[in-house]
Formats: sequence, structure tokens, C-alpha cells
Amino acid sequence: MKDGGGTLRAWLQASRLPSQSYIALPLLLGQVVAVHMRGGALDLGTLVGVQLFGVLDQLFIVYANDWADQETDRHNRTATLFSGGSRVLVEGRLSPRALGFAAAVCAGALLALSLGLALVRGAPLLVPLAVAALGLLWAYSYPPLRLSYRGGGELLQMVGVAGVLPLYGYIAQGGDFSRFPWALVALLLPTHLACAIATALPDEPSDRESGKLTLPARVGGERAAWVIVALNGLTLALAPWGLGVLGLSAGVGLLVPAGATLAVLLVRPAPPGSRRIPLRVAAAITATLATVALPLIGLAVP
Repeated sequence: MKDGGGTLRAWLQASRLPSQSYIALPLLLGQVVAVHMRGGALDLGTLVGVQLFGVLDQLFIVYANDWADQETDRHNRTATLFSGGSRVLVEGRLSPRALGFAAAVCAGALLALSLGLALVRGAPLLVPLAVAALGLLWAYSYPPLRLSYRGGGELLQMVGVAGVLPLYGYIAQGGDFSRFPWALVALLLPTHLACAIATALPDEPSDRESGKLTLPARVGGERAAWVIVALNGLTLALAPWGLGVLGLSAGVGLLVPAGATLAVLLVRPAPPGSRRIPLRVAAAITATLATVALPLIGLAVP
């Protein structure tokens, strides 16, 4: 299979579809915020186009990351559902050429779709935002920057998911850039940084061996867990402000991300390769997704 195109099952494994939630929710949130601020209803055609953009973006990310990290992934003995790549190259289920070609196709389709949306919606900003989405992954995994190996990779993930994606959805649905609620982005940034750090926790040994300077590889998993908790705590502290700009209140819904954040601490010790590490990562992811879901539900449900 190594020299071929692979089976459908191999491509599904490479696509890591559960990670689509990281992309889909911020895009949907941006669209709902735009409708809330300008009035009216969601344009369904645009909704489909924007969420398709998210599918293409997510596939580009996982395919391109697998290609760039294949040597590091070969040394990884502590991979989980949330980390360590899809393993299709390590297992020889797909060839690097096939995966690289698929990443290029997704990138091209993403740009073409964004150009079409920009023309139809009269929103030229969508094109540079699409280029930014691709550029962040390139800066994360590829020379000359390759920031995931130099430190700062988690920051790139944070900017892309908490900044570029909500803005893309907002602009696509006719939102006025000058009225974009940046306080909402300020609310989302810390928890998305925490999520990016959390998904690197299981890969700490192989990342350190390969010189990949994630925060867990630099300071250790237990110290990184405290950073995750502090960042989510900051998001909880910003919630009244970030939600308030949308006319929402920080109610009992915050108990979900708060409880998930507490679970990050309680699930310990959680060394890479242990049964507890997936639980710790899942708790951190839950805290972040719940934080995105709160304003989304608040605006979507009358």
C-alpha cells in the first residue's frame, strides 16, 4: 500500500474527522455573530460554503501535517486519538506522495471556494483570510519557519482557530469588519491556546527526541497541565466581557468548561502512554469546545 493511493479506510484514518469540530464550531460561531449583529437570517448557501471551507481546511491541515511530521511520528510510541498524527504514513497505509497531493488539492479547492464566496458575497477579505489559514499551517510545519519545532506552534494554532476562522465566517455572512466583536476573540484565545498545548501532551517524549519545541516537551506534562488550567481560568474570567458584547450573560453554562478544566488537574499523574493521558486531553478539549458552544447556543436559541 505504501506506493499506492490507499483504501477508503486508510483515507478516513488520514482525515481524522473528529478534529473537524475544532474548525466547524468557530466558523459557525462567526456566521451566527454576523447575523446577530446585522439582523436577518443566515444565508443558507453561504452557510454551506463556509462549512465546506472548514472541511477543506481541516483536511489540508491533517494531510499536510502528517507529511511534514512523518519522521517525528515514526519515533512516537505514545500516540493517542488526539495526537501523534493519523499514523497512515508510519503504518505504510498511504504513500507520502498521495498524501502530499491530497493536501495540495485541498489547499487549491479552499482558495477557489474562497474566491467564489468573495465574488458572490462581495467580500474580498475572504481571500486573504483563506491565504492566512494556509499560511499558518505552513509556518507551523514547514521551512523556513517551522515554528512547531522552534517554539510558538501552539500560538499559531490559537490565532488560526480563535481568530481567522470566526472572522472568516463573520465576513462571509455579511458582517461589518469595523463592528467585529474582538472581545469575543479575546475570550476564545486563551482556551484555544490551552487546547493546542493539551493535544501535544501525549507526544512529549517523541517531540523532545525530535527537537519539536512544544510546551510539554520544554517544561514537562505536569507543568504544562497547570498552564492549561491557568489559560482556561483566564477565559472564564474574560467570559462576562466577551459574552457581554453580544448581549449574553455568563450563566450556569460556564460550569461545563469550569468542570472540564478542573478535571485536567484531577486526572493526575498522566504521563504519556498512560491510560489517564487521553482523559486529560479530552477534558481540555471539552473545556474549549464548550466555551465556543456557549455563545453559539446563546445566539442561536431565542
